This record gives sequence, structure tokens and C-alpha cells, in this order.
Amino acid sequence: MTQLARRIKTTDNGLTDLFAYASNPDLISFAGGYPNDQLFPKAELQAAFSDTLATGDAALFQYTSTSGLESLREKFAKRAEQAGVQATAANVLLTQGAQQGIDLTAKLLLNPGDGMVVEGPTYLGALSAFDAYEPTYYEAPMEDDGLDVNELQKILMTHSVKFIYTIPDFQNPTGVTMSLEKRKALVRLANQYDVIILEDTPYRDLRFSGEALPAIKSFDTEGRVIMLGSCSKILSPSLRLGWLIADEELLKPITDLKLASDVQSSNLTMRAVDRYLTDNNLDQHIQAMNTAYATKKDAMMNAIKTYFPEEIHVVNPAGGFFIFIQNVGNLDMTQFLKQTMLTENIAYVPSEHLFPVSNTKNAARLNYTNLTEKTIQLGIQKLGGQLKQHLAQTNWNTDIQLESISTN
Repeated sequence: MTQLARRIKTTDNGLTDLFAYASNPDLISFAGGYPNDQLFPKAELQAAFSDTLATGDAALFQYTSTSGLESLREKFAKRAEQAGVQATAANVLLTQGAQQGIDLTAKLLLNPGDGMVVEGPTYLGALSAFDAYEPTYYEAPMEDDGLDVNELQKILMTHSVKFIYTIPDFQNPTGVTMSLEKRKALVRLANQYDVIILEDTPYRDLRFSGEALPAIKSFDTEGRVIMLGSCSKILSPSLRLGWLIADEELLKPITDLKLASDVQSSNLTMRAVDRYLTDNNLDQHIQAMNTAYATKKDAMMNAIKTYFPEEIHVVNPAGGFFIFIQNVGNLDMTQFLKQTMLTENIAYVPSEHLFPVSNTKNAARLNYTNLTEKTIQLGIQKLGGQLKQHLAQTNWNTDIQLESISTN
């Protein structure tokens, strides 16, 4: 049999299970990071595609620039200005979702064995993309205001690192938002240690409370920050459309890599999205989504407060798609899922695959966006009941063992 390339991993990275759980109608799935089906601007997108096709423009069906439709790149550059980023269409590359931007950046920077820093925990899909390039991972632990910059500096002082991957706004999976001070510190460290920053921002617009912070890219003084955005969470995942913002020195070779990979993103999709953004108020649509998602998030947090045991630590996010839970003991959430919760028809993303170095197992990611409030409450009630039972049993067994030790 033909020997596959070394980059092909046969070990389970958790992605296959995640999509299987999210698409299984028999499960209450907190696993997938799916937008709500009812909130897609279906009529408006249909009109945008229909009007685009109705032009009869032959160029619509032809190859186009690898960089993507210029007028759409201009629109995304202007949206970046809201985050404090000075960019023009010349700084923007249109991609097949932000996921392609992750892959292209890794392809640009990583040779096998090269060091890179990720947040611990981090986005499972990014790790899947990075794995193909065989990096050496270093984890910077997450704190309540973003990654631990002191630990990051220790890593940079003692190891050779090519780039840092971060999700600063409503991080996947923790929901944490990086503080202003840490955003600035991250750029200072990148400048000091000659490192690239990959800033992934798919949830940036999905803020339920508080004021938006400037993007890390807004503090970039040496062209070290590559910023990613996506239509998947604010319009529709099926568009497979995202954008990458970078200075020319990095953008040109990334664009060459995209040309070799897929030539270009869909001309029809780019033109239709451009038409949608011209004819509709995207910010108004996002605000409607945020109102609905905030209600769902509150429903999950209230259910957690009601049904979860006190041993579970919970982060209450101010936006995004996820709530992260972690037990103060050593309950293996992967085994707990497989042995207990799946039989209860409840699914979530265990943390084991979200930590590429430590493989921390006592935590899980919960998604609330594509479920009804009633379903959220029922699922959390079941999950909380089983957590109470298992943690109580674990504590009881520990007490017995300690008593046995003390009497011997």
C-alpha cells in the first residue's frame, strides 16, 4: 500500500466527533460552534445572489484576481478601521473562510519542528491545520484577561518561536477577551523577539455587553500582525468567505500560496456578498444576532448556576459562542462524555484536544448559539445532574482512601 505523507495524522484530533455530534438529531449537542439557523439573512442573501446573477455579466463566470474582488476588499478594510486598523484593499486577501487564512499562515511560516505558541486551551480547527506542518507547540496559559504574557515571555526567552496564534475576542473555547494592556504587550514582545502574531477574530463583532477593544493589529508597528476575519459567524458558514489583513511583505507570499492552493475564492460568492453589503446594514443584522445570542447565553449561565455542582468553575463571557467549564478535581471529561453523557444524549467538546501540550482533561467547551432556551435548560440540567453524581462519588472514594491511609 502507498505510504502516506508524514503530515497525515492517524490519531484522533476530536474534529470528526465534533461534527458528528453537532449533526446528530438524537443528541442535545453543545459541541458544534454553529450559528443559529434562524438568524441567517436568508432573504437578503437570496436577493443578493439573484441580483448578481441577473446582471448577465460574463466576467461573473470567469477567473478573477487571487486577491479577490477589490470593492469587497475595500469594504472589509473599512470594517477593520472600526477596530483601529489602518488598511486599504491592497492589504486584504479574500479567503475560503478564516480557516484558509490559518492554513496559509502556517504554510508560510512553519518548517517541521519550528516553534509556535498557542493559547492553552485554543481552537481545535486551528490545531488541526497547524498539525499538518509538524510544529513544536508551546502553550501560554489563559487567564481571565487573555493569555499569560509573563509565561509567554518566558517561552520566547528560552525557545525559538516563529509565530503566536491568538483569538483575542471571546476566545474559542474559553470566551475570554484579551485586555488592552495585554494586546499592547503582545506586540511589544513580538517586536522584541522577532515573532509573527496571527490574530484570529471570527467572534469580534459578537459582543453582548461592554466596549469593543482595538485589534492587536492596530498596535502593529513593524508589520508583524496578520489579522483574520470571517463571514461564517456574522452571515453564513456556507459562503466559505473570510479575509486576511497583512502588510505587503507578508501578504504577497501568502497570496502566492493561495494561488497555488485554489487559484481564487468563488467569484460568484464574492460578488454576491459585495452586493449584500451594499444593499443591507450589516451592523444592524449583527445587533439582532447579538440580542438573540445574549438571551441564549444567559439561559445557559442561569441553568449552570441552578444545576451545576460548586466544584465546576465557569467563565461568563461578554460575547461569542462558548462557555468554558472546568472542574477543580480530576474528572476526565473525555471519558465522562463517552461513558456517561452520550448515553444521556448530551454532547460537548472535552478539553483534551484543545491543549496540544498539556492535554488537560478536566474541562469542556459548551456552545449555546444553535439551541433553543428550553433545550439549553434541559441539556444543562442533565449534564449538571450527572456531574454532581460523579463528583460526589469521586469525593466519597477519595475520603475512603484518605481514611484508609490515616488508619494504617
